Amino acid sequence: MSIRAFWNSLKEGIQGIIRHPLVTVASISTILLMLLLMSVFFIFSANARFIMKKVGQQPPIEVYMKLGCTQEQLDMLVEYLQGNADKIKEYHGLSPEQNYNRFRKELGDSASILDDFDYNTYLPYTVTIQLTDPSYADEVVMRIQAIPGIEKVMQESNVMKFLTRATKTVNVATFIAFVVLFLISLFIISNMVRISVYSRSTEIAIMKFVGATNGYIRLPYIVEGAIVGMVSALCAWGITRVAYTALYNRAMKDVVSSSIYAILPMKSLSVSVLVICLACGVIIGSVGSGIAVRKYVKV
Repeated sequence: MSIRAFWNSLKEGIQGIIRHPLVTVASISTILLMLLLMSVFFIFSANARFIMKKVGQQPPIEVYMKLGCTQEQLDMLVEYLQGNADKIKEYHGLSPEQNYNRFRKELGDSASILDDFDYNTYLPYTVTIQLTDPSYADEVVMRIQAIPGIEKVMQESNVMKFLTRATKTVNVATFIAFVVLFLISLFIISNMVRISVYSRSTEIAIMKFVGATNGYIRLPYIVEGAIVGMVSALCAWGITRVAYTALYNRAMKDVVSSSIYAILPMKSLSVSVLVICLACGVIIGSVGSGIAVRKYVKV
C-alpha cells in the first residue's frame, strides 16, 4: 500500500469519527469503561501479588528440632535449605543457648528467674525460614517435616492461602469482565461502522465500480476503530493514574514503604497500565471495525 493511500485512509477515518459524534462517544465510552475496569483489576491483582510476595518473605515458617537432636539431623536440615535457594530466600538458626539468651532479653528486669534454667535440656534448636514466594510454603513444610529430628513446623498458612485464593479470584474475575466488555465493545464498534457504511454507501459503490480493492475500502474503517480505541485507552490511563495516585497518597499517608501493608506506587504501574490499555484499545477498535466492515461493506 502506498503512503498516499495510507494518509487517505487516515483522513477518512478521522472524518468518520467526526461525522457521527454520538456513535463515536458511545464507542469511546464503552471501550473506556472496559479498559478502566480492566485497569482496576490489573492494579488490584498486581498489589495482591506484591503483598503476597512480601508476606512470603516475612518469616512465616518456624522449625523446631526435637530435644537432643543430633548434629547429623541438623546438617540434613541445613543441606535441604541450602539446596533449595530458589524457594528459600534465607534462613536463620538459633541454638538452645541463643534461644535462652533471647528469652532473657525479652524478660528484661525479670530475666533473673532463668538464672538456673538448664537450656540444653529444655530448649530446642530452632530455624526461621523466609520464602521467595508463599506458594512454596506447603511444599517446603512437607519436605522439612520428612527430615529426621524435626519436632514441629509452624507457618502462617491462613494468610498465604487467603492471598493465593484472592489472587486467583482476581485473575478469573478480570478475565470474565474483559471478555464480557470486549463483546459489548465489539457490538458498539460494529454499529458505529454500520452507520458509517450506510452514510457512505454511494461513495463505496462508486469506489467498487472503479476497481478499488477490498483492502482500500476497508482500511479507513479499521483506522477509525483504532483511533477510537487509542483515545479510549489514553482516557482510561489518565483517569486510572489520577484516581490511583489519590488513593495511594491517602492509603500510604501513615504507612512506610517497607511495611507489609504498603501498596505499589503509580510510577511502578503506570507504564504497564498504559501499554495494556493502548494494546487492548487499539486491538478492540481495529478488530471490531475489521469484522464489521466485512459484514456490512460486502467486499
